[in-house]
Amino acid sequence: MAVSDRSIDLPVITDPANFDRNSGSWLERFIFNHRAIMVLICVAMTAFLGWHASKLPVNASFDKMIPSSHPYIKNYMENRESLRGMGNSIRISLENTSGDIFDKEYLETLRKINDKVYLMPGVDRAFMRGLWTSSLRWTEITEEGYRGGPIMPERWDGGPESTRQLQINIGRAGIVGSFVADNMKSTVIFVPLVERDPQTGAQLDYAEFSRKLEAEVRSMETDRFKVHIVGFAKLVGDLIDGLYDVMQYFALSVAIAALLVFLYTRCVRSTLLLVFTATLGVVWLLGLLRLMGYVLDPYSILVPFLIFAIGLSHGAQKMNGIMQDVGRGTHKYVAARYTFRRLFMAGLTALLTNIVGFAVLVIIDIPAIREMALTTSIGVTVLIFTKLVLIPVLLSYIGVSEKAARRSVQNEDKSVSVPGAFRMVRAGLIHLCERRNAIIVLCIAAALAAMAMVVRKDIQIGDLNPGAPELRSESRYNRDTAFITGNYGLSTDQFVVMLRTKHGECYSYSNLVEADRLGAALRQVPGVQTTFSLADGIRRGTSGMFEGNPKWQALSRNANNRAQAFNIFQGDRPDLAERTCAVTPIIAYLSDHKAGTLTSVVDQVEAFAAEHNAPDREFQLAAGNAGIEAVTNIVVKKSFWTMHFVLYGAVILLCLMTFRSWRATVVAIIPLILTSILCEALMVWLNIGIKVAVLPVIAVGVGVGVDYALYLLSIQLALQRRGATLAEAYTHSLDFTGKIVGLVGVTMAAGVITWAWSPIKFQADMGILLTFMFLWNMIGALLLIPALSYFLLRTEADQDSRLKQDDPQDASEAIESMPARSVANG
Repeated sequence: MAVSDRSIDLPVITDPANFDRNSGSWLERFIFNHRAIMVLICVAMTAFLGWHASKLPVNASFDKMIPSSHPYIKNYMENRESLRGMGNSIRISLENTSGDIFDKEYLETLRKINDKVYLMPGVDRAFMRGLWTSSLRWTEITEEGYRGGPIMPERWDGGPESTRQLQINIGRAGIVGSFVADNMKSTVIFVPLVERDPQTGAQLDYAEFSRKLEAEVRSMETDRFKVHIVGFAKLVGDLIDGLYDVMQYFALSVAIAALLVFLYTRCVRSTLLLVFTATLGVVWLLGLLRLMGYVLDPYSILVPFLIFAIGLSHGAQKMNGIMQDVGRGTHKYVAARYTFRRLFMAGLTALLTNIVGFAVLVIIDIPAIREMALTTSIGVTVLIFTKLVLIPVLLSYIGVSEKAARRSVQNEDKSVSVPGAFRMVRAGLIHLCERRNAIIVLCIAAALAAMAMVVRKDIQIGDLNPGAPELRSESRYNRDTAFITGNYGLSTDQFVVMLRTKHGECYSYSNLVEADRLGAALRQVPGVQTTFSLADGIRRGTSGMFEGNPKWQALSRNANNRAQAFNIFQGDRPDLAERTCAVTPIIAYLSDHKAGTLTSVVDQVEAFAAEHNAPDREFQLAAGNAGIEAVTNIVVKKSFWTMHFVLYGAVILLCLMTFRSWRATVVAIIPLILTSILCEALMVWLNIGIKVAVLPVIAVGVGVGVDYALYLLSIQLALQRRGATLAEAYTHSLDFTGKIVGLVGVTMAAGVITWAWSPIKFQADMGILLTFMFLWNMIGALLLIPALSYFLLRTEADQDSRLKQDDPQDASEAIESMPARSVANG
């Protein structure tokens, strides 16, 4: 039996036998007339992809974290073989807390560490340097000529004589401050790494490498001897370890989001179903990533959290539609088809909007971010099936709580009293459609924007703190970094400029002079501790050929003297003087890698190169960990504005297509712009620089945040076009989608707020920023849309001041008769 209901234009059907199964679109018929097959496909896909998801590796890549197509990074890649150790490397420092480095037990422990690290996969053994490696050498000039050898005496036995010889060799080599601490209580082993195994081609497993360092090196730590390890590989290893801790927060996010959905629906079975399908979307995504050959790295952990939060919020809308139909007496099977019929195109539009926000990240010239954009787009595509198809199908079987369904209908009934707090908020929002209140809200928004613009002027690109900003300041890695920085004269932040010349011409007089001039210029830059180049090595070697006379600490014009000095230098520092003599590095040791320091060094080098480059001589940027980070900052700065332009351009185009009104587009975009400005001010207050990890947050905040405006404005505009006043249209829009807007905003925020307690600081920062953007986009849409609409979207009904109340049936018919493409997300 079918009866008509005043609240919708679709008939209430209590018996599915009376429902025309051939009604609806071909897609609806295909899905619901073969429900069992759909469920079986889902079970098979879950089993298959779930198995692959369990095998998804967790790793990172040094090469994927750098902007490989930037000209400066191309320079580094072209000369990578000539600059071994100038990129990916680690430093291991062994400290004697109760003595100095000349203790026999200390040196034996150092030797064991050296031997263990030497045999680890991924180590570039030929360029590994430490007291126990033959590549770290001393030289001196005597009456008989040059003498030299390894730092460690050949017959070292720990006795007084061999210890005294070791002390002499360290003094001869001049390695105090670089390989030996200034206080003689610790030494460093420098370990360059290769990204791929030269024999198998397999990528270095940073997680396994870090675990080996902990198991075989850190385990040798005692009360007397402390081990300190820094470098990209160890940083990534610690991030991956922290990532496993972060995964524990996923369960907490699920619990919080499920609680919020339950408080809204008061239906246990449908809440569990929503949580299940939201988790299902994450499992499918992880399985697909493994099949496509991707790995889960610390920077892409954002993706599963977002997919879960987006899936849960969108699923709530589908469940809400089914619940209302069931509450009016419609059978659960029919209600599921009605909801699919009404909301499929709307939900699809919303998910495509989210994809736009993520896809914009492809323009950022960093492979890790591009992969993140791709994987997130895949995740949202998965939601098209799990949310738009699977939820209605499963609810057509299990249904919803009848009590909860009746409550959802009662809440829409104007004769039923509304809770006091909600009534006050609702009334306050509706009053924003009045001129006086609209002006007040817009003035407050303008004041906030002006204040935020003043604050955001201090926003910076890159790191703002010493150590690794990805980790908390109290982390073991940052404590190790502080130890090495505080006890060694030369920091681990190396900025390398490459001097490219003709083969065999690197030690020509003119090239050495220009390299020396660049070194002198860099030493004048604040933040540069010192520099070292082939010119310094030639100067030292020339002095050695003349009995160490300091008067010969100069660049000789005699080609034979320079050639001999070069041969000496090449034997001592093969990593700084390649055999073809075509590429030599000028190394600047920086006091830190803060954004301001790196920018100053880059500006100085670029200015010097522009003036001193010649046809047969070119100063090229950039290598070294600080040099690569400086280039990354350049790309991030450029991408920051490009991303905003493309992102807002795409969102504006989408709004124009949806609303078919430039005025409505302005109303939708202004809350987004205000949120972006406020978020940047918040970054200044939290001392967060714009880095690789921050760019996805901004894109996600805008791409997802526009949904709120789509929810509200689509219904408001449709009713205004039917003759309703602004206040009436906004009231109906608020009643129809207001709760959903609030639920989506809070649910999305709940999915990421738990990151604030993450041991990984950049994930904690991302969680705080995303929570702010999700909530503020929601609040901004609810407050600014009616206020802006008063000045931009008033109709003739408003101008004539003919305020009338529509019949409830007319209002609901207006809502239900709207084309699906004009309503985003229900």
